[in-house]
Amino acid sequence: MDVDLGKRVSHIQICGLPARSVDGPTTRLSSERRPIVSNNARPTEDFRNIALVGQTGSGKTLLAERLLFSTGTISRMGSIEGGSTFSDWSDEERHHQHSLRTTMLHFEHEGHMVNLIDTPGLADFAGHAISVFPAVETVAVVIDAHSGVEPMTRRMMKIAKQRNLPRMIIVNKIDDPTCDLEMLTEQIRGSFGAECLPINLPTKDKSDTVSVFDDEGEGQTLFSSEEDAHQAIIEQIVEIQDDLMDKYLEDGDESNITKQQLHDVFEQALREGHLVPICYCSAKSGAGIDSMLHIFASLLPNPLEGNPRPFLKRADDDGEEISFAADEQADSSVIAHIFKVTTDPFVGKLGVFRVHQGTIKSKSKILIGDQKKPLRIGHLLKRQGKESVEVDSLGPGDIGAIGKIDEVHFDAVLHEGHDLDSVYLKALPLPKPMYGLAIELKNHADETKFSTALHKILAEDPCLKLERIKATKQTVLRGLGELHLRIIIERLKDQYGLELLTEVPKVAYRESITGMAEASYRHKKQSGGSGQFGEVHLRVSPLPTDHEDGFEFVNATVGGSIPRQFMPAIEKGIRLALEHGAVAGYPMSGVKIEVFDGKFHAVDSKEIAFITAGKKAFIEAVTKAKPVLLEPIVHLEVTVPSDKMGDIAGDLSTKRGRVQDTQMLPGGMCTVVAQAPLSELQNFSTELKSITGGAGSYTMDFSHEENTPAHIQQEVIAAFAGHDDE
Repeated sequence: MDVDLGKRVSHIQICGLPARSVDGPTTRLSSERRPIVSNNARPTEDFRNIALVGQTGSGKTLLAERLLFSTGTISRMGSIEGGSTFSDWSDEERHHQHSLRTTMLHFEHEGHMVNLIDTPGLADFAGHAISVFPAVETVAVVIDAHSGVEPMTRRMMKIAKQRNLPRMIIVNKIDDPTCDLEMLTEQIRGSFGAECLPINLPTKDKSDTVSVFDDEGEGQTLFSSEEDAHQAIIEQIVEIQDDLMDKYLEDGDESNITKQQLHDVFEQALREGHLVPICYCSAKSGAGIDSMLHIFASLLPNPLEGNPRPFLKRADDDGEEISFAADEQADSSVIAHIFKVTTDPFVGKLGVFRVHQGTIKSKSKILIGDQKKPLRIGHLLKRQGKESVEVDSLGPGDIGAIGKIDEVHFDAVLHEGHDLDSVYLKALPLPKPMYGLAIELKNHADETKFSTALHKILAEDPCLKLERIKATKQTVLRGLGELHLRIIIERLKDQYGLELLTEVPKVAYRESITGMAEASYRHKKQSGGSGQFGEVHLRVSPLPTDHEDGFEFVNATVGGSIPRQFMPAIEKGIRLALEHGAVAGYPMSGVKIEVFDGKFHAVDSKEIAFITAGKKAFIEAVTKAKPVLLEPIVHLEVTVPSDKMGDIAGDLSTKRGRVQDTQMLPGGMCTVVAQAPLSELQNFSTELKSITGGAGSYTMDFSHEENTPAHIQQEVIAAFAGHDDE
């Protein structure tokens, strides 16, 4: 069913908001005057904020479509094949038939507003999925009933647990005739713990589900029984409250425990990670959807019940970080967090945010981070897929967007009053962009256009990075994998008309030292008039690998051998050498520098002299301190057909890889867990397709750094052209 998304607004409803009268494809805001639509501010406890995450192909987007359809938000179901789902609305998503960005959706059920975020399941776009975690109270991990627990399943479950977020598991595609749901349930519990328990059970014919908690259903279950599943979940939750546990043991059942007490202890068990409910459904047939909607609305935590977000605040006196708790109250000063930035051709730059306290109002003024000048909110929006509707206010617990404010950026905190300037969110565990391509414009006349386009794309993607490597004289675009960068390059061509030449980049080594050494350098220059003079004696030594900054500068001089005003100049010279490398032209870290002596001249000593002396002394000391080149090592999880496990293990061994574990999966698949140098994996995606016939996939994350083999290090250092003359 191929639907023109430009005209689909007539089939949707922005929940809680009057539908705008639409005549033709006026689904975007433009510069012309649009009516402000009241948001009818809801109580915070009415919201349910949920992220759908999981492996690509698990059916998240179709599940979101089914939920919108079942609640009457849309009048007909779209399809992935037809490119007509409400979530995957962009041309590139339709072309690739994969979600490539997060999509904000919302609907009403049982009097509650559910803000649902559909996320990409491809490992190359994991950063987009992780970035929405601060916006939600619950992470719903979707699993394909046939494929079972996959790499992204484990990854999302792990990160959600680390962020102290309640989790639920949604087993989708239960109507697949090849799936063994009982075996899958045991696999889930074996992978993530006994706290994973069914909250509904599929019927024997898989056409529906039977609820087993507060809304007990009827019907013959495919496995287990309604009574046993009910007892298991009750016993799991009451054991976290001693009084309820005593009452349950004394009575032998929960008959003397009120429904409110059960709800409260259920919510507490979710918050504490003592319960991870498993919900069975089929997005395609609609089986189990009513049960899931009831769970969303009635059992998942609202913003007042959810775990506090890890906000921090820098103390004014010494810069120490202290915890800061947003109170989710409507009359407090505003605190909102931007978790997504996107560029809309009609609205311009959009910052999508979650309100954590206070009420954001249209036309009000807001501060972004530690910026001193407040900005006026011209467009306060509620998003539904690609649609934007203006609202007059958004209260705590709600999710919205601000448009046409260039200063917004990913991870920024919006707030009122300068007393909140130093509030920020604890850093997310975003994957490090490791996969790189050296890029060059095909037409160098497009430099300005390219700079503008790339600036927009980099602002939207927290796992994309552009760097200029001095040692290799290459501009390298880094992302999370081959597909990630291919999509970006396609976007530059299709949306901005820019064509790039690409090649495999040279390895991005990092320099460090393993020993201690001293050196000195005197910079003296006389060319008539006042000259330049500065002499620096310093000592270098290695820092621990877990040192926070990887650099430490100490003024250890005594007796005024170097006046204090020249120390910043010495440090600047050293930092220049750190940036551009001392022995091979690669950035350096893991070094402690102590300046312990030197000389100055009352007339000729200037900052430039000590910049040069500091840099030269540092480079000389590093050459004596047993320098090493470090190369990035990545953690790999490769999922392949079981009969290809040996081929993959053998291929990795030829790449200096080390296989650490193998795990058998349902459906004749297995996962090979390994570590390997990034430099050996530039063509791994193509090689994996060749070995497995396209049936393999992998995730890759930065693990650590290791010393480069001696023969490679010698070649790289020998090829270094040396430092520019000062």
